[in-house]
Amino acid sequence: MERADAAGLAAALQARILAAPSATAVLEAWCAERGLSPEPRLVALRLAAPEKPPSAEQRRRLGVGEAEPVRYRRVRLACGAHVLSEADNWYVPARLTPAMNRALDETDAPFGRVVRPLAPVRRNIGLRALDHAGPPGRDTPLFAVEAVLTSAAGQPFCEVAETYLGAVLGPGVP
Repeated sequence: MERADAAGLAAALQARILAAPSATAVLEAWCAERGLSPEPRLVALRLAAPEKPPSAEQRRRLGVGEAEPVRYRRVRLACGAHVLSEADNWYVPARLTPAMNRALDETDAPFGRVVRPLAPVRRNIGLRALDHAGPPGRDTPLFAVEAVLTSAAGQPFCEVAETYLGAVLGPGVP
């Protein structure tokens, strides 16, 4: 895949993610459109990672005090054999249902699918284009997005940091 073609596809995906309430829904639609898997359903592959406590700024954005629990979850989102992104999630378990917390603890369901009943609203707080020389490979970071998710009522419940990888561009990426 030529660098210009890759850049155009990455820009199109980036625009869709920035405009949507759910990156999970965008990635599943993208996976179907790009033919990345016969079943375009994302799974969250949990990564063993040390606990990463939220910063004071993240706690402020989430509207939680120093004593309120915030959980951390690091995953790779995959569609079939393609790892499309890596994500760090800091979420307030008290603002999710017990079933949602169980699903996040015990299944490979992506965060966006688990919290869909909350009708989340996504507020983007950061975007970084990640420069790379030449055409991107499957594991090449393309761009990174940081966002806060709030309920339809406006209560923040999650902050996410997502890095989208070259495999998201589809066939033709080495």
